[in-house]
Formats: sequence, structure tokens, C-alpha cells
Amino acid sequence: MRVLALALLAPAACALAQSLEPRAYSNLPVGMNFLVAGYAYSSGAVGFDATAPLENGHMRVHALPLGYVRSLDVLGNSGSIALVLPLARLSGSATFDGSAEVTREISGMADPALRLAVNLFGAPAMSAAQFAGYRQDLIVGASVSITAPFGQYDRERLVNLGTNRWSVKPELGLSKALGPWTAEVSAGITWFSRNGEFFQESTREQDPIYSTQLHLTRQFGRGMWGALSATYYEGGRTTVNGVAKNDRQAGSRFGLTFSLPVAQRQSIKLFANSGLYARTGTDFDTVGLAWQYLWGKGL
Repeated sequence: MRVLALALLAPAACALAQSLEPRAYSNLPVGMNFLVAGYAYSSGAVGFDATAPLENGHMRVHALPLGYVRSLDVLGNSGSIALVLPLARLSGSATFDGSAEVTREISGMADPALRLAVNLFGAPAMSAAQFAGYRQDLIVGASVSITAPFGQYDRERLVNLGTNRWSVKPELGLSKALGPWTAEVSAGITWFSRNGEFFQESTREQDPIYSTQLHLTRQFGRGMWGALSATYYEGGRTTVNGVAKNDRQAGSRFGLTFSLPVAQRQSIKLFANSGLYARTGTDFDTVGLAWQYLWGKGL
């Protein structure tokens, strides 16, 4: 389920820094495949672009992410590759330039995402048979997440599903088992490429966003677990046509996740998260669920 947080970022302009991703660096047997399909509903001041002259905005987003994950052997360590294709429908209204009321309703694909991860310590690559005897202690991992500018985008519009730019987020993570509990912490930086086709033929650049996540996960046995999560992020000041904006972001979010098996190779994941504090940028609530199907050698 580690790919799901990326999938639920549709549209991708909801910053990667705000995703909540428990168990991102847990170990998996090599050769496992995961197919993930989900639904998420977000509402609130979803800031699709901090430089847009929009005020009093309220957005509603229905997201239908599709994801695939493959566990790998990376030089003797466990790793994974994940690909997400997020579909979304957005509707909302806002005040444009301080006076006019505007509305927007669009459907299509948001920016797809790719995540590569490897556990550098404490999680060796193992077959399904070997994994049966594995007990986690301390895991140290690293990942990089990339979004591509292939989502729906119209440079004549301020609000879009796609961002028309690349983003790259390298991250380091620690996961420590404490009996039935697991404590996790991670930190990452999201870099953005330049958008040369911003609104009305402008050029938009954005500073990196720095983020950290904390998770406390409880195992209940037989594939069932729950997690409490929190994240803090800041940065992301933008520049349009060489003029810096006063829109540096800072905020925090809190989330709950619960996963339970429903068949031998299937599970359902329920989640909800909300903003605790937002200086600038997105401030929204999200609820959703995801279905996962697993297959692979040795199961």
C-alpha cells in the first residue's frame, strides 16, 4: 500500500510534501506485485497554484487513482518501484482578482507519479519463504518520487488537474519496531522544474518544499493494522516573470489509516486526513478507501 499516498495526490498540484504515507519503508518479499485502485474525496481550500489571484475559493476533488507496485532485490536489499495514474474530477468556485465570481469544473488525468525505494539497512531482500521468519528491528531506507507533466493542463486557466512541470522528491526514512508498534520518521525535499506556460504566457518558478512525517502504526494480527500520522512542510515560495511572491507555504496535517484483509490476496484500506495548520497553500480535508490485490511467486 506504500504507493497509495502518491495516488491520492490527484490532482498532483496538491504538494507531495503533504502526503501521509505510513509503512513506506517496511520490508516485502522480492517478486511481489500489487494492484491498487482507490477513491478519495477532498474538499476545502485546495491550493492548485499559490500564485493564482483567487480568493475565498472552495474546491471539491473526486480522485480515482490506479497504481501498480513491484517489490525488488536492489543489491541484496529490499526495494520497490511504483507507478500511479490518477484520474480526477474537480469542481469549485472562487473570487477572481478581488471582484468577479468564477467557477470551474473539469475531469481528466492528473500528473502521473513514479516512486523508487530501497531499504539500505535492516531489510534484506528475501523470498516469500525466507520472509516468513523475518522480524523487523530498525530499517533505514531512501526513496525518490517523481511526477511528470502529463496531466490535463490549459495555460488559459488558473486551475488545472496537471501542473505542466516536473517535480522530484528524494526522501530518507527510519522505521523502528517496538513490539506490536512501529514508529516511523522521514524527511524529504521536493524540487520543481520551471513552468514556461503559466497563466497568460507567464513563467513560473517555485522554491523547494521541505517536509517531515511521523507515523505510529499498530499491528493487530492477520494483516490488520492502523496508523496515526502527522506531517509538517514549509517552503515553496514562487516567482512569476522574475517577481517573487509573498506565498511561502507552511502547514501541518494529521491523518488516520486502517487496513484490513478481505480475502487471501486482497485488502481494503480506509483513511482520513485534515489540516491542523496552514499559513499559505492548501488547506483541505480528505477521506477515501483503496482496494489492493497481491500476487507473486511463493504465495
